[in-house]
Amino acid sequence: MQPSRILPDLQASLLCEEVRQEVTGNFFLLGIVGVIRVPQVPVTAFKLCVFNRWTAGVGTFTESVRFIGPDGATVLRQSQVKFTLHDASHHAVNVTVFGQVEFAAPGVYHLEVLVDEVMKLRSPVPVVVQPPPGAPPPANKAP
Repeated sequence: MQPSRILPDLQASLLCEEVRQEVTGNFFLLGIVGVIRVPQVPVTAFKLCVFNRWTAGVGTFTESVRFIGPDGATVLRQSQVKFTLHDASHHAVNVTVFGQVEFAAPGVYHLEVLVDEVMKLRSPVPVVVQPPPGAPPPANKAP
């Protein structure tokens, strides 16, 4: 008996600056992000991409990708996409592009990946204020 539905595994999920696909179907991920270092806040990221690869499932599913603020509750960006796996030996790749993501404050943001409302990944994305080398120290502000 063939199963009609098996929830897939999230084989890979990476936050990066750019995802490109060549004519052979292979993907290039550029600027894989582990921490976001900025000279000051607020700052706006022109584009952030999330590369997800699903496998070992059967059926039609809804992938949700959410970018959560440092308070743990504010959803800065959210995306949903449907995908189908016809056989457990197949895979599906989804690329989510978030444009103009504003980071109002430093802190630990989170990237969440869900399939059919089941959390598969919650990954921290620290935003750190780090002045460029050689920059003068910040001026003391009067109270």
